Order: sequence, then C-alpha cells, then structure tokens
Amino acid sequence: MLHDRLLVAADGESGERRSGGGIVIPATAAVGKRLSWAEVKAIGQHVRQVQVGDRVLFDPEDRSEVELQGTQYALLRERDIHAVAAPRVDDGQTGLYL
Repeated sequence: MLHDRLLVAADGESGERRSGGGIVIPATAAVGKRLSWAEVKAIGQHVRQVQVGDRVLFDPEDRSEVELQGTQYALLRERDIHAVAAPRVDDGQTGLYL
C-alpha cells in the first residue's frame, strides 16, 4: 500500500438486519446514508492513526473496490475514516475513537 491508503475487508453483513427491539428490517428498506464497518488488512507508510487488524467506520460511497485472490476489498484514504475500533486499547476504555 502506498502513502495514506488502507486496504480493508468489509464486514460480512447480510442484506437484512435487526433493530434494537429485535424487529427484522429487510434489505429493501430505504435507509438514509449508512456507514459501514471493515477490518484493516494493510496500510500505507504514511498512515498514522490506524493499524492492521483495527476495525474502521467509513462511508461505502467513498471507496474503490478491488478483488485479490477471489476476495473483495475496499481501498480508502485515512482521511475518509470516521472512527476506529482498536482492540489494542487496554486501559478499560471502549477502544472506539470518534
């Protein structure tokens, strides 16, 4: 990866999802702008806030897709990331940086 680029694998979400109350929302339901979570697989040398293995929140409209060895990935710039969920945080915090 070059510069501030990230290679991420989108979380395998099915079209359907459940609300907090357990109601199934079909994939065809109209939703406003919805962000997606993905796991970072590779980073460029100028990425400062994200490490491989972190989960990142991003807008799926702002990505480029690539297929490597039969697996779909997305290419993002670090500035397009909205939040980072990092398991490396061990001081009792949530590990979510907004």
